Amino acid sequence: MASEVITTERLTLRRACEDDLEALYAVFSNPDAMRYWDTLPHEDREQTRRFMSRMIKASETKSDDFVVEHQGHVIGKAGFWRRPEVGYILHPDHWGKGFAREALTALIARAFDYHCWPHITAEIDPRNDRSRNLLTGLGFTETGFAEKTLKLGDLWVDSAYFRLDNPSDAAGA
Repeated sequence: MASEVITTERLTLRRACEDDLEALYAVFSNPDAMRYWDTLPHEDREQTRRFMSRMIKASETKSDDFVVEHQGHVIGKAGFWRRPEVGYILHPDHWGKGFAREALTALIARAFDYHCWPHITAEIDPRNDRSRNLLTGLGFTETGFAEKTLKLGDLWVDSAYFRLDNPSDAAGA
């Protein structure tokens, strides 16, 4: 079984547990954090608890998801919620500090080295310039665009799709 904890210079990525409810609710109920997420902000803790339950119970064959801790406090989540698609969200108090890049760098290495995946994908709201810059900075290339892929409340949003190929596959090709 894969390591349940990944450590970086400043972060600890570990599996979610029930004790993470308050910290994750602080993220998922925050309108700024959820601006480009695939659901509206969570209205109550039960909604976050259901999300966490799916995250905790997910099979490694389908998911490889982690909470992100900084200095012992959960600040968000990152991982492969549906393999090989990466997703990430941090509380806005922790934006602009390189934490998302640090977490994704570790997760990408794990995906290619441990899982031996041929590629990783990502889907973002194309209005999310921070995510676009993060992904392209990590070497992802944009592979597509689709209009009106998701309805959040009364608003239809589009999707931009990205892909990062395993460099060891490219070297061997």
